[in-house]
Amino acid sequence: MPVTSFRPLFNDFGPPSMGYMQGLKPSAPSQSTYSDLLSVIEEMGKEIRPTYAGSKSAMERLKRGIIHARALVRECLAETERNARS
Repeated sequence: MPVTSFRPLFNDFGPPSMGYMQGLKPSAPSQSTYSDLLSVIEEMGKEIRPTYAGSKSAMERLKRGIIHARALVRECLAETERNARS
């Protein structure tokens, strides 16, 4: 049975971490980046409703999530381009 470790995606006192890492490690770095991106997007979805309700902390977490997601998308695109060239 694999050991599951959880790291919070969002922290009010700094940039978001790399996300939840559950179970076995992915076989390739690109899969890890992609799963991190999916985790960030999932957590961002939880911040939408509190943002509409006027929560400033939820808005800040959502902003950090967007910044983090954009960086992960760039990493995924770079990995895709590297794989397409080889």
